[in-house]
Amino acid sequence: MLEIFSFPFFQRALIGGVLIGGIAPLLGIFLVLRRLSMIGDTIAHISVAGVALGFLAGIYEVWAGLLFALLGAFAIERLRGTYKTYAELSIAILMSLGLALTSFFFTLGQGFNMDVTNYFFGYIYSLNNRDILGILAVSIIVIALIGFHAKEYFLLTFDEDAASVSGLPVKRLNFMMTVLTALVIAVAIKIVGALLVSALLTIPVACSLLVAGSFRRTLIWAIVFSEIAVLGGLIAAGLLSLAPGASIVLLLILILVMLLVWKKGFRAA
Repeated sequence: MLEIFSFPFFQRALIGGVLIGGIAPLLGIFLVLRRLSMIGDTIAHISVAGVALGFLAGIYEVWAGLLFALLGAFAIERLRGTYKTYAELSIAILMSLGLALTSFFFTLGQGFNMDVTNYFFGYIYSLNNRDILGILAVSIIVIALIGFHAKEYFLLTFDEDAASVSGLPVKRLNFMMTVLTALVIAVAIKIVGALLVSALLTIPVACSLLVAGSFRRTLIWAIVFSEIAVLGGLIAAGLLSLAPGASIVLLLILILVMLLVWKKGFRAA
């Protein structure tokens, strides 16, 4: 059974999964604390529309998905600026657009060999060397930019008005965060799929909020829970012939449920 670890496709899956498992919660903690969790789902649906168009146009589908994700990120920020009082409206509008475009491109591609199912539900075993390089590049960009602007994002997360008054470029920082989220989602949908990708952004953070008492510890625990789920889910899927994306997310949910039960029992005691 352990010979699966010697297969190149499984090694690539582990590398890609570990990279995404590290950077997704790094962005997710800011999105969750700012009540923007649904941005992940929205950009993921827009990205799949790009993937479908990529199949139709005969271009590398990941790049097409990335382009659509970035366009979606730009559109979300523009709409959030227009509907300041109803910022969540931009997410609903763009999600509807993403679903409509995906359905439209599917219809156009009925006579073609379009297999985008993997991008809905994920198939990490299909990662190739080009995908790994793309994930690595995005990981470096995310870690570098978040690390460089860590103090600014910390203030922006907990008090956007104070950040604006102190002279921080709030609009630019918000746009950068949305673009980074789009980059991560574009390279992650092949791992867990568009329908599950937001789980990696939010559920590890939800788990860590139950056990951590500070921002730094919440971030560290979120990454730990994410990596445990990714590695555990991949190994279980490889050994038991399960769907890898679903295994990762279900393990995350299991961790969350266990923590909720533990915390409830701890309080009762």
